[in-house]
Amino acid sequence: MRVQSLTLVAAGAALLVPTAPGAPPSPQQQPRSQTRAEPAHAEPARAAPARPEPGRADRFRRGRLRPEPAPEREGSVRAAELLARVRKCDPVSRGRYRSDATKPATILVCGTRDAVFWKADMDIDCDGRPGTRCNHRTDRSFTAATAFPGSDGRPLDAERLPYIVVPGPGPLWDHRAHGVRGGSVAAVVHGDRVRYAVVGDTGPRDIIGEASYAAARALGIDPDPHTGGTPSGVTYIVFKGSRVRPLEDRAAAALTGERLARRFARGD
Repeated sequence: MRVQSLTLVAAGAALLVPTAPGAPPSPQQQPRSQTRAEPAHAEPARAAPARPEPGRADRFRRGRLRPEPAPEREGSVRAAELLARVRKCDPVSRGRYRSDATKPATILVCGTRDAVFWKADMDIDCDGRPGTRCNHRTDRSFTAATAFPGSDGRPLDAERLPYIVVPGPGPLWDHRAHGVRGGSVAAVVHGDRVRYAVVGDTGPRDIIGEASYAAARALGIDPDPHTGGTPSGVTYIVFKGSRVRPLEDRAAAALTGERLARRFARGD
């Protein structure tokens, strides 16, 4: 509201300033027709540098966070396209997973020729490098390690890198037998948003549905490790045999994910 008030005051002040004879009209006085694009036959004007589209600020219970910048090339594959391809489940797990330790086992890992997928909740994984939002104070179960390290040998940064957690190999399912490993690329769908992540950590052998602070934030989910997450409505699609190197290269994950998601949506 403050921005609108200042704008009206500025506009009124501009109307009170006299215009010198012969001076070019101010931007507010220019006719609308002068601001339109030139006809196709005219010499094209030099394009101004494109400004990044402003994102909506994420608002959560613990305050206002800065908008999450849209990673490169994300957005051309729609959520509905991917969800249409995962309506049918051909199970690859030998049983069902729980979303939490106290919940019943209802979640299957399903498979296609090119991907494995599951539909679950999202718990927040803050493990890895300690930061301002992921540390022993903010997360009572914080561990300064991830199953798959970055290219420098250090744990991943959950605050900056969108990654998902797969269950550790066990009697229900062994992700390694289906071409899934550290650095495999995943499309994560929540509502009408599609974001890309890498496989970055492993969790309990009987629980599924977890992703990093950065992954949750990119999807518009409360990333707070203590109070955040969402109880349902998240689809995880991991592309078999894919891999990002270095594992922490977020731009490469977005580019690879977009390409594989497009192919998956088309059924190629």
